[in-house]
Amino acid sequence: MAKGIIGKKLGMTQIFEADGKFIPVTVVLAGPCVVIQKKTEETDGYNAIQVGFGDVKEKTVTKPMKGHFEKAGVKAVKFVKELRLAAPSDLNVGQEIKANVFEAGDLVDVSGITRGKGFAGTIKRHHFARGPMKHGSKSHREPGSMGPRYSGPGGRVMKGKRLPGQMGGDNATVQRLTVARVDADRDLILIKGSIPGAAGTCVMIQATCKPGKTGGKAPVHKVATETKAKNPMKASKAASGK
Repeated sequence: MAKGIIGKKLGMTQIFEADGKFIPVTVVLAGPCVVIQKKTEETDGYNAIQVGFGDVKEKTVTKPMKGHFEKAGVKAVKFVKELRLAAPSDLNVGQEIKANVFEAGDLVDVSGITRGKGFAGTIKRHHFARGPMKHGSKSHREPGSMGPRYSGPGGRVMKGKRLPGQMGGDNATVQRLTVARVDADRDLILIKGSIPGAAGTCVMIQATCKPGKTGGKAPVHKVATETKAKNPMKASKAASGK
């Protein structure tokens, strides 16, 4: 069964592994998530479970969502997301998913909303090169030509043209991250490296869609044993019997 959980990004810290390696990790408050709805191919055309996470004030819940929560018999939550499954889930409505659904060494895909950076130019947004900075140049940080001209109606900007605009605030997924540690008592999951979003934002953690040959586990790198360096001159003399 596919594994997944909703969490809140708390920030980054650093830990030491058993072999003494120093690694940066992202701390995620994962769950507990409650199952709100169970979907099957017979009723909805696909298999999935709808899970919720986070406390919310009752006055901020809309009437449609309030009825949805009452039908499931669960407390209102702030975030609601859906987890697609290949087969019907063994979980039932009202059951909880906790951080111990994952364990150290699992490979996961983390989805979230990237940090919003406001309106940005082409140099910051698309890594364009600037023009000459001499006084004679009149194109220091401009985006450049808008594209070819057409006969008839005139010129137009081609679709997909990289131009200034809003930067960040997009859905992003980072794949094949390694779970460094799981603290089930405090509902914390420590993930190696960085994940999308600012501290305090909602993230979705799922078992990786690219398990590879390791079956969804982080590859184990063998540590080379230290060998004593040999003097090539002494080795050649010993071989010759001198």
